[in-house]
Amino acid sequence: MSVLVQKFGGTSVGTTDKIKNVAKKVAAFREQGHQMVIVVSAMSGETNRLIGLANEMQKQPDPREMDVLVSTGEQVTIALLCMALKDQGCDARSYTGGQVKILTDDSHTKARIQNIDVENMRSDLEAGRVVVVAGFQGVDDEGNITTLGRGGSDTTGVALAAALKADECQIYTDVDGVYTTDPRVVSNARRLDKITFEEMLEMASLGSKVLQIRAVEFAGKYNVPLRVLSTFEDGPGTLITLDEDNETMEQPLVSGIAFNRDEAKVSVLGVPDAPGVASKLLAPIGEANIEIDVIVQNVAADKTNDITFTVNRSELEKTKKVLEKVCAELGAREVATDSSIVKVSIVGVGMRSHAGVASKMFTALAGENINIQMITTSEIKISVIIDEKYLELAVRALHSTFDLDKAP
Repeated sequence: MSVLVQKFGGTSVGTTDKIKNVAKKVAAFREQGHQMVIVVSAMSGETNRLIGLANEMQKQPDPREMDVLVSTGEQVTIALLCMALKDQGCDARSYTGGQVKILTDDSHTKARIQNIDVENMRSDLEAGRVVVVAGFQGVDDEGNITTLGRGGSDTTGVALAAALKADECQIYTDVDGVYTTDPRVVSNARRLDKITFEEMLEMASLGSKVLQIRAVEFAGKYNVPLRVLSTFEDGPGTLITLDEDNETMEQPLVSGIAFNRDEAKVSVLGVPDAPGVASKLLAPIGEANIEIDVIVQNVAADKTNDITFTVNRSELEKTKKVLEKVCAELGAREVATDSSIVKVSIVGVGMRSHAGVASKMFTALAGENINIQMITTSEIKISVIIDEKYLELAVRALHSTFDLDKAP
């Protein structure tokens, strides 16, 4: 008898009718003989509503109390889903993160899972019950409610699947799988039948919002077969798994095109050319919990350095404030910013065994008269920073250049 962990996101449980439909789907799997563990998010819009209430109380809501507040959204959903399952004649029991016990560290609003107690869940599964768990939440050593950050229900689902040694973790959402790129940008984007953890990790980190990056990391670490499916239509979805058969040579050069609109470029000009300057410049940004992405350092004509890097667009003003003080201390000439840039990336494990991928990418962009401002690479991805107005043109050109619109 196989164990399946299924996670349903906010759009899948957004109304009572949708929750009833989820119950029918789960009951059908149970009737096929599967042991079922279901992880649910809050109903769509509920978490934002709760955050809005918090902001009416405090300009910067207390993190501990914020976790207490926003965790209630999932508690509503687990109770309603269990009621709907019971109405289908399917025995079910709900658990909050604390009741499971999903033990986390004490980093409120962005906690990380440390351990999961599966004893009660196993007992329920053996008794024939469906186990319904609130996603996105856990408790720390002192019993305080914690949450895992936006998209944390994906991580809950994968973590439970790992702890239970489930046969598969299925993520149900409003799309029917992982696509070669966003179908809203490229109309003939193709659903992938299979993708490796490595490729999905890159896609998630580069802007693809199908799965939370931490969930993919967790799945890869514990080798949890992960499948993305649609709640609203039948289909095989996309399986995310290890490249177990070492099929890299058979992989297409590029599996997908990812992009991120939420990028901003920061250039610190006229930085003294001395050892340790880059560290002095960038360390305070890290201490301010600002994530830096692409970094380029150039020696200017006057023998000073220009250091350019990208940050999330929402962090731009915060970054500028941090740099004002640092640059004054270092004697840098100027800080220039640009919030009208985007990052476009090609991803594929096939790159490992093929030369010339970068030149093919750059030639395609040049053919559309698109200027590349910055470049960063890894074994299986190449990312470029370009002007925002060329985003869709670049994605379409690359999608065609690497034959992603054609069936494998």
